[in-house]
Amino acid sequence: MTLEAFKDTLILDYPPKELSVHLQALWYDAKGEWNLAHGLIDHLNDANSAHVHAYLHRKEGDLWNAAYWYNRAKQVMPQKSLDEEWEDLFYRLS
Repeated sequence: MTLEAFKDTLILDYPPKELSVHLQALWYDAKGEWNLAHGLIDHLNDANSAHVHAYLHRKEGDLWNAAYWYNRAKQVMPQKSLDEEWEDLFYRLS
């Protein structure tokens, strides 16, 4: 799925069923549903989940917690905008 097609699905009430849990979290985040996005990945231990988890805490403004999750994902907290990181995560996870 392209980024444009992914964004087009944001008019739906629920994410497309074929999306991974990571992309579902990004989908809910884009819809303004931070808690739903966080709930999908907060109990997962893989590196991709940790990266999405880090992004969500960065967006929330909890930079200490974000730094913890970036470390778990073996990533450095980016200096780019949240929107740029969201798009980078989409490409990495799709």
